[in-house]
Amino acid sequence: MALIVLLRPLLARYALARPNARSSHRIPTPQGGGIAVIAAAIATVALAAMTGAQGGIGTVAVVLGAAVLLAIVGTVDDLRPIPVLPRLLLQAAAVGAVIAVLPADLRVLPPCPLWLERAVLALGLLWFVNLTNFMDGLDWMTVAELVPVTAALAAFAVTGAAPAESLPVMLALAGALLGFAPFNRPVARLFLGDVGSLPLGLLAGWGLILLAGSGHLAAALLLPLYYLADATLTLGLRLRRGEKVWEAHRSHFYQRATDNGFAVIEVVGQVFVLNLVLAALATLSLVWPSAPAGIVLVAAGAAAVTLVLVRFARPRRTI
Repeated sequence: MALIVLLRPLLARYALARPNARSSHRIPTPQGGGIAVIAAAIATVALAAMTGAQGGIGTVAVVLGAAVLLAIVGTVDDLRPIPVLPRLLLQAAAVGAVIAVLPADLRVLPPCPLWLERAVLALGLLWFVNLTNFMDGLDWMTVAELVPVTAALAAFAVTGAAPAESLPVMLALAGALLGFAPFNRPVARLFLGDVGSLPLGLLAGWGLILLAGSGHLAAALLLPLYYLADATLTLGLRLRRGEKVWEAHRSHFYQRATDNGFAVIEVVGQVFVLNLVLAALATLSLVWPSAPAGIVLVAAGAAAVTLVLVRFARPRRTI
């Protein structure tokens, strides 16, 4: 919060987000709040390392370095859009660095060859980085999604279900997002910007991979299931219609909800409640770690997500 107070006058002068085809806002609004979010998170993790509270610091340093790279890419893109291919290559470099420092014995799908599994993880993480950016198109949306996800990942690390090195990072991200939330509440006075959404996607995705590699694939799927479903279904529908998927649009389910008469606070409120439900189901999957229980719980989560998506896709009923 303190960093945002200091930075906001500069962001208002040099980093105004002007409405476009994707926007849900109608007036130019400062963006770049992600600078404070990522800087505060990294400073907190560094403090944890200095006090000896952070294990696996070498790995975490590489992951945070990759996040800084994406923050720089996002900063440039916020100020002057980068062409699609160079932006994607830089994102791939950051993702590759994170995948390269995963523990050698980490396996998500043991029957698959290691090289194939790592390739799938890299593609999945690259998609998660971008979908986090795509979904950051509404006031409080990223807060409603990533605060429950990072808080749950931190809680799982405390219990030993996830590796300990993810704990300071996830706690720091959750806290930094809470500090950002008052400035982004509808109607927002500040946006996160690509400088925040890209590294947030990378760091949250890294935490989810560590959770999945600890034998909790169902939990790792459940926590981000709304984001995965909304972004992936939207991408598939746009490809089917032959649209240029790299161009700005307003066809995500959460965007259609506001076009269908839902207030912004209603949309993000439902997403937040849904994510609490998904976090509860993820917790149950840790309590009952068998494969059949995981399938049932993921199916229950998918049903809850489907209910929200269908609700968003239809005009809001009025009495």
